[in-house]
Amino acid sequence: MKSIAHRNMFVPIMGMLIALAWLILWAWEASPYGRYLNHGELADIDLKGVGGVMTTAILYVVGWTLMTVAMMLPTTLPLLDIFNRLTIRRPDHLQLVTLVVVGYLGVWLAFGIIAHIADWVLHEAFEHISWLQANAWVFGAGPLLLAGVFQFTPLKHRCLEKCRTPFSFVMQRWRGSRERTHAFLLGVHHGAFCVGCCWALMFLMFAVGTGNVGWMLILGAVMAIEKNLPWGRRLSAPLGFALLLWGGLIIVNHSWSWQTL
Repeated sequence: MKSIAHRNMFVPIMGMLIALAWLILWAWEASPYGRYLNHGELADIDLKGVGGVMTTAILYVVGWTLMTVAMMLPTTLPLLDIFNRLTIRRPDHLQLVTLVVVGYLGVWLAFGIIAHIADWVLHEAFEHISWLQANAWVFGAGPLLLAGVFQFTPLKHRCLEKCRTPFSFVMQRWRGSRERTHAFLLGVHHGAFCVGCCWALMFLMFAVGTGNVGWMLILGAVMAIEKNLPWGRRLSAPLGFALLLWGGLIIVNHSWSWQTL
C-alpha cells in the first residue's frame, strides 16, 4: 500500500516542483534583480575580476536550470512516471529517479552553456561588424527561420518520435544492473533526444530574452504538446510554417522600410 501511495503521488509532487520553478522565475523577473535573469542584460553587468566572472556564471547556471525545470521537465513527466513505477519497490528508487532527472537536466545545462557561448560570439560579431549593426533584423529573423526549417528535418522527427515513446525508451535502456549508472545514462540519453528535438525552439529564447516568462510559457507549452499529446506530432508542420512566415515578415518589413528611405 505504501508503494502504491508513493506511485500515485509522484506526478503531483513533480507538478508542485515544476510550479515552484515557475513561481521563482516569475518572482525573479518581477524583482529589482530581474536583469540578472536575462542573458543579454547579464552580459552587460559590470562584475569585475574572478569573483565577478564566477558570479555571472553562477547566476546564468541557476537561471537556465530553473528555466529548464519549468519548461522541459513537464515534457518528460511520462518517462519519469514510467521509471518511477518500474523502480517503486526498490529501496533506492528515489535515488534512481533523482539520477534520471540529474542526467536529463545535465544535458540541457550543457546545451545552455553552448548556446550562451554561441550567443556571445554573435553579439561580439555585432559589435565589430558594421553590416550587422545596420541590419540588426538578422538577429530576429535568423532564429525564427532556423527553427522553422528545423521543424521539417528528419532529425526533428526522429528525436520527436523517441520522446513520444517513453515506455519503449525506458525498456531499451534500463538494464537493472549497475543501477545508478544506468539511471543516470537513461536521463542523459533522453535529454540528448530531447535537445535534438527541441534545440531550435529553445534557441528562440535567446532571440526573445531568456528571462521572458511569457515566452517560456508559450514555448514550453508548444514543446509539451508536441511530445506528450496524441495529436502533438501534427503540430510540427503548422508551427514550422508559422515560424517561417514570421521570419519572412521581418525580412519583408525590413526590405519595405529600406525601399522607402
